[in-house]
Amino acid sequence: MSYGIPAAEPSAEIPVCPRHPDRPAYVRCQRCGRPACPDCQRAAAVGFQCVDCVNETKRTTPDVRTVYGGAVTAGKPMVTLSLIGLCVLVFVLQWLVPNDGIYQNLAFATVYASPDYGVFEPWRMVTSAFLHSQGFILHIVLNMYMLWVFGQALEPLLGRIRFLAVYLLSAFGGSVGYLLLTPGYVPGQPLSGVVGASGAIFGLFGAMLVVQRRRGGDTRQLWVLILINGVIGFVVPSIAWQAHLGGAVTGALCAAVVAYTPRGPRQGLLQAGGLVLVLALLIAVSALRVASA
Repeated sequence: MSYGIPAAEPSAEIPVCPRHPDRPAYVRCQRCGRPACPDCQRAAAVGFQCVDCVNETKRTTPDVRTVYGGAVTAGKPMVTLSLIGLCVLVFVLQWLVPNDGIYQNLAFATVYASPDYGVFEPWRMVTSAFLHSQGFILHIVLNMYMLWVFGQALEPLLGRIRFLAVYLLSAFGGSVGYLLLTPGYVPGQPLSGVVGASGAIFGLFGAMLVVQRRRGGDTRQLWVLILINGVIGFVVPSIAWQAHLGGAVTGALCAAVVAYTPRGPRQGLLQAGGLVLVLALLIAVSALRVASA
């Protein structure tokens, strides 16, 4: 009797991943049936799909839009968090940069909008919204808290780009309001710069008020909040109520453009055109004010 080694049975062909031919793949895509290695598997409602089928689904599936035309996004309000992070970063830099260089270059005052002062520096009308008072910590704390509260509500409704546009235009509008309603610079008097996100925050107040009215919601609590904060601006001398008013009006205008534009294929284009008109109006008003000074 012979006890030799038996001949090996011919093995079945091992499936491999089409994207990684050197890897065996025993799991098949539920959509196309091709094998997929662990790196190319994506969890689906039932089983797994390959990464190619997932990408193809994304390309062929239309984007889900909010009623105001913004792309629906899940998760945290990233624009709101980014704005808060930028304000906090600038606040820290105000302490670290010597000789208060951040304040001197980014703060806004009516004198900086006048060519008579020297060089026209219009960027201050927006950059000032990212600075805050170093001597009053509640200034940035309260502003960032309100930004977080209203950003969580408005950013998902409007969409990230529209929300950012409303915020930045409101910041600009706050400076325009201060420029219009504040007497010009008097030689010999100390120059008082304006800093803070309050104008932009009041813009969110105005925007939320318009959006709530458009949706048919109750606006009484918003009116109470706006009135309380508005009165505080008149009572406390160091608060620029002019910026609050300018920001609120601008935010309401921007929200009206976004909320009342009819839905359709040209909704985004019409909204962009309306926001550009708001920006042009702010620039024109500022130019007229400077020319008449």
